Amino acid sequence: MSLRVAVQMDPIERINIAGDSTFALMLEAQARGHELFVYTPERLSQIGRDVFATGRPVNVRDVPGDHFTAGEEMRISLADETDVVLLRQDPPFDMAYVTTTHMLERVHPATLVVNDPASVRNAPEKIFVLDFPDLMPPTLVSRDKAEISAFRAEHGDIVVKPLYGNGGAAVFRITADDLNYGSLIDFFSTSFREPWMVQKFLPKVSEGDKRILLVDGKFAGAVNRVPAPGDLRSNMVRGGAAQTTQITEREQEICDRLGPELSRRGLIFVGIDVIDGWLTEINVTSPTGIRAIKRLGGPDVAVTTWDAIEARLG
Repeated sequence: MSLRVAVQMDPIERINIAGDSTFALMLEAQARGHELFVYTPERLSQIGRDVFATGRPVNVRDVPGDHFTAGEEMRISLADETDVVLLRQDPPFDMAYVTTTHMLERVHPATLVVNDPASVRNAPEKIFVLDFPDLMPPTLVSRDKAEISAFRAEHGDIVVKPLYGNGGAAVFRITADDLNYGSLIDFFSTSFREPWMVQKFLPKVSEGDKRILLVDGKFAGAVNRVPAPGDLRSNMVRGGAAQTTQITEREQEICDRLGPELSRRGLIFVGIDVIDGWLTEINVTSPTGIRAIKRLGGPDVAVTTWDAIEARLG
């Protein structure tokens, strides 16, 4: 089948195609004969129940610095002129992001939105994961200093990060005797209105933070991300090194536990983070990892994802 695919994404001119999962999904869509149309979130509009996007049709190619050709700008109806919308802009998961999920909910599922916009809205990565506390390290979500101090007193070394952040930004390790603790709490209090995520520090993060991709609730591929020397964060955009890996029995158990719920919620393409056998995040907004897994000799998860999308469309 030939599908009309709209991609809600960050500006295509600015993406780094070497590691961009959205671009991998676009390459695979085009290889299957699907038509591609890209737009950025601020070009999404709604009149009554009708949702429109202004953007450009594109052809893509795996050539750094020359990765796409765009047609003339046009305005389309997502309900009438597309079969699939890929919801793929990066966080922050703020009210602008939430508003787009409300708008896209008007066209889904008649036009299939991947991932389901209502589920994306209701399952932010650092909140949804709390549905599985036995799979997680000790975790607190709060901005109450007394609660955070009590948690720190119980667990010693902790990691503090914004609840709706991404890419390893503003992630801090605070040791049991760290004199920067008070300053960090003040910084977070003035920088973020939302609660924060506080977790017990897992020392084996130095051996890697595994990104595991699930497609329609089933394991599809994995990459181990090892922090750069002297850094806590393993995110590849922060200098983490990608390594080939296999999943353990424990990690397969985590996938098996999560899978049915992900599929039920219409969360077709999901990335989970696991450190030393502990689940730390469930990424549903704009997961990455496809290109790194394939580059290291693993499966092409873009193929698996489009197989799942086409199966949903019958």
